[in-house]
Amino acid sequence: MKIIDLHCDALLKLSEGKGSLRFADSKELETNKSRLHQGQVKVQCFAIFIDPDIPSDQKFQTAIEQIDYFYKEVLGKNQDMVHIKEWSDFERINIGQIGAMLTLEGVDAIGNDIMKLHILYQLGVRSVGLTWNNANLAADGAGEPRGGGLTLFGKEIVQFNNDHQILTDISHLSDKGIWEVIELAKYPIASHSNSRTLCHHLRNLTDDQATAMFKRNAMVHVIYNPPFVKEFGEVKITDLVRHFDHFCSLGGAKHIGLGSDFDGISTFITNLEDASKSQNLINELLKHFKEDEVRGFAYQNFLDHRPGVLG
Repeated sequence: MKIIDLHCDALLKLSEGKGSLRFADSKELETNKSRLHQGQVKVQCFAIFIDPDIPSDQKFQTAIEQIDYFYKEVLGKNQDMVHIKEWSDFERINIGQIGAMLTLEGVDAIGNDIMKLHILYQLGVRSVGLTWNNANLAADGAGEPRGGGLTLFGKEIVQFNNDHQILTDISHLSDKGIWEVIELAKYPIASHSNSRTLCHHLRNLTDDQATAMFKRNAMVHVIYNPPFVKEFGEVKITDLVRHFDHFCSLGGAKHIGLGSDFDGISTFITNLEDASKSQNLINELLKHFKEDEVRGFAYQNFLDHRPGVLG
């Protein structure tokens, strides 16, 4: 069964490798092209992530470098990779091809300059998270003890996203920021978050937040990172399935998707260690849910709720 994965950090690894890694088949990449094909991943979203320790005056350049790897290494050397820049592009991915879409994980790279976001949009960014775990000029992240919400600049970014049919990602926001995005964003999404009820991690969503997202017709994409799945012990695929079941109990059956976080995590769910193992998750889901529900989780729910469909 084909899969749409809303989050991976392969661009960070490619950038850090400084040309030593091949997207096609380097074993260091959990989402290399070979593994994506093996796992039947039909669309992979590639996050631009800027480490908070990078000096402010170098952050935008770092983002551009990661985008350069996207264009040259992911797209340029692989004719079976299709760049998704418009929401209608999902329909032009043929058999044997993989769609690739750019996302932004935190707006640190743009500082206080909305024009830089215009540039990233022109280069193909179609989903924007305001923060990583830290605070920045747009909002507080999930790891900021202050727990503030969006700044005026953050609200300007959300409006930019609304105007350009860009997803506004809540996955790394503070709780207050999440609620403000749910209220203000036309296209809110959680690209990689689980249930805080099942696993008490500050990056996971409360039941109230998840329910509010579902009522907004917004997607929540489960993450494969073990600390977000289960607090102690070995983490198995069945532990991840519990998060699907819980979100379904909140009314989210038509609003659940996948956001692996491969290449951004250091530990793994047993038998779900890279993109090539993705069908192990699908097969386990089929033991617990109807086939049309699993098809929804895998790709159809996202296709049904992308901005181009919702207007």
